Amino acid sequence: MKKISRRSFLIATGAIAAATVMTACSGGSTGKANTTASSAASAAPETVDPSKYEVTEPITITWWHALESQYDELVADVVKKFNATQNLITVEAQYIGSYKDINEALVAAHAAGTGLPAVAVANTDYVASYGDSGLYENLDPYIAGTGYDIDDFSAGLLLSSQHEGKQVALPFLHSTQVIYYNKTMADENGWTIPEKIQDFTPFLAEIHSKKGIYGTVVPGWDQWYFETLYLNEGVQIITGDNDCDLNGDAALGVTKMIKGWCDAGDAYFAAGTDASATMRQNFYDQKTFSVMHTSSLYNNYVSKCPDFEVGMAWYPAATTGDKNSEVGGCVLGIPSKNDQATKNAAWQFLQFLCGKEVNMEWAEGTGYLPTRNSVLNTEEGKKFLEKKPAFQCIFDNLNLINPRIQNAAWSELATTWKNYMEIIMNQGGDITSDSNDMVTEINEILEDHA
Repeated sequence: MKKISRRSFLIATGAIAAATVMTACSGGSTGKANTTASSAASAAPETVDPSKYEVTEPITITWWHALESQYDELVADVVKKFNATQNLITVEAQYIGSYKDINEALVAAHAAGTGLPAVAVANTDYVASYGDSGLYENLDPYIAGTGYDIDDFSAGLLLSSQHEGKQVALPFLHSTQVIYYNKTMADENGWTIPEKIQDFTPFLAEIHSKKGIYGTVVPGWDQWYFETLYLNEGVQIITGDNDCDLNGDAALGVTKMIKGWCDAGDAYFAAGTDASATMRQNFYDQKTFSVMHTSSLYNNYVSKCPDFEVGMAWYPAATTGDKNSEVGGCVLGIPSKNDQATKNAAWQFLQFLCGKEVNMEWAEGTGYLPTRNSVLNTEEGKKFLEKKPAFQCIFDNLNLINPRIQNAAWSELATTWKNYMEIIMNQGGDITSDSNDMVTEINEILEDHA
């Protein structure tokens, strides 16, 4: 069988590499992330002059975001509410495009030293690079100077917005990996998503045998969706020696498990053109009992499935007992090259955007998850769960959501991994030999970026 050559891979991913080279970080986490977030305020100076961060003159600032047109009313409402809370700061929200679009525009403006927004959204993948390059302002002095309660954020999300112990951003709109399932069908058949991965295999087989449909779908267009299945089994992906361990015994075991589901027809690996849209349509049409996807699309799934109730479950725990997940979505930061007056206004707006009340408005209006521990037990939090009881699985596991792996080679590594997984799952590839070839290529990539 024809293998993917190093040269072919580089040609295929050249555009991606070019787009991300400006955001590549110099290091960072290489394996399972540490879930203990340090309090940013504790690292700040003991004596801080609060007046340094006051807004004293009228100012208009811009906020760059990636919320598409379906959220226009929500964005406008939040901005209007903030502008009404005081009479000095006027915020103008600007939709720039995808996270990638914002990253390119932000890096260019930072390099030029002009045209920067006061507040900018960023995918969690960019935190390390923005912190390393100094693009984002260190928020520790602001937190200490204004007494901001940073520790109310869940630990994993807080850590996701830090770089080398410094709080360079705040958690904003976050999601994680979940399993959407047909709760109506589950109730009719007495099915419950298994707590352990070893019970998931016979569970999928039972659904396929009884209903003649897929038990689940594994998204193959983004390794994020199956990545935690490996991490929870102890696979580091990038070891401390800067090598890839995706051909080790633990990794091969996970690959064999997924391939077993697919070969038996109990699941399929969604890859290729329109893989995401096709997967969702299969769920809407009840051709699959469940799918693995992002929690941020809960509203979308519910709206598209009027004939049955949509349930949401946490991924089953690994054989190790771990059931951690990884954060998705975005953070908010303040570009460091702005003048202090703009930064002070930005800090006021940033606190509002990430505040407890607005946090629930984002969660209700977008499907993203609540980021604050305190909202879980508030009346708003209880009402949220009454409206969306499926989110209980996320409330119960909020502190198990870890930062994503940050490494300069990650974009190329992930693309190589996805390519080989599609060969193994859908093109009759050999697990061992193809995994060995994949790791050889990945190790070359890691060496190139070392």
